[in-house]
Amino acid sequence: MRHPVLTALCLVGTTMLSACGGRDADVDRALKGVNIIDESNLNDIMLTVGAPDEAVAYFRGAVDKAPDRIDLKRGLAKSLVRAQRPAEAATVWSQVVNTHEGTNEDRVAFADALIRANDWSRAEQELASIPPTYETFQRYRLEAMVADSQKQWKKSDSFYETAVGMTTQPAGVLNNWGFSKLTRGDAAAAERLFYEALTYDPTSFTTKNNLVLARGAQRKYDLPVIQMTQKERAELIYTLALAAVKKGDVNVGKGLLQSAIDTHPQYFEAAVRSLEALDAG
Repeated sequence: MRHPVLTALCLVGTTMLSACGGRDADVDRALKGVNIIDESNLNDIMLTVGAPDEAVAYFRGAVDKAPDRIDLKRGLAKSLVRAQRPAEAATVWSQVVNTHEGTNEDRVAFADALIRANDWSRAEQELASIPPTYETFQRYRLEAMVADSQKQWKKSDSFYETAVGMTTQPAGVLNNWGFSKLTRGDAAAAERLFYEALTYDPTSFTTKNNLVLARGAQRKYDLPVIQMTQKERAELIYTLALAAVKKGDVNVGKGLLQSAIDTHPQYFEAAVRSLEALDAG
């Protein structure tokens, strides 16, 4: 005797399962799609919040299993940059850009890794290979840095200005531009740029220290009115002290070193050693 209910269930189920039990091709594809989504989420997590070395291990293992997956190679290259291994990252980016799937964005990332690895000539060549119509903040930021390395100041100023106008978070590029001005001896312009950078990121100690260096280069030996902790205040006074000594204002430098020692919440060994050296000298 036939069982019509069971037969009906089997017939309905054939849209999802073959022979009321085995997966058919549609189901396999659907499940594979879900797996890809899950993997994509994991990839994003590893690139953003995962520990750098763990991310490198994860993507290296993934690339070993699927060497033709360019997205995984991109993840490996980005992870290597985060892990401060730019030379290795550049090798992986080179593999990416030399495939038919390589993009202009990949080439910019490749140039970034090359700069981090101090390979400026190759970075310049890579940027030059990108069409001028491809205009992004990252591209112009790197172009400015390359121009700086060649002391092509007009070009670097133009690139920095363009880069600043292409982002809502220009603190980093303003700091770089300011340091470029300081390197050229234009401390006043550098000071203005560091101040502007701090309006976007008032927590950056690097920018605070650069601002103090720019002021010291102009013999401005008082601290700027900016946000700082007590420890930062001591360290910035120490930077001012060294700037004063470099300018030949030794007595000013000694006074600032003593102030740094008195201000620091702990024992400020570097300042103590510097003051002892000046007294001995």
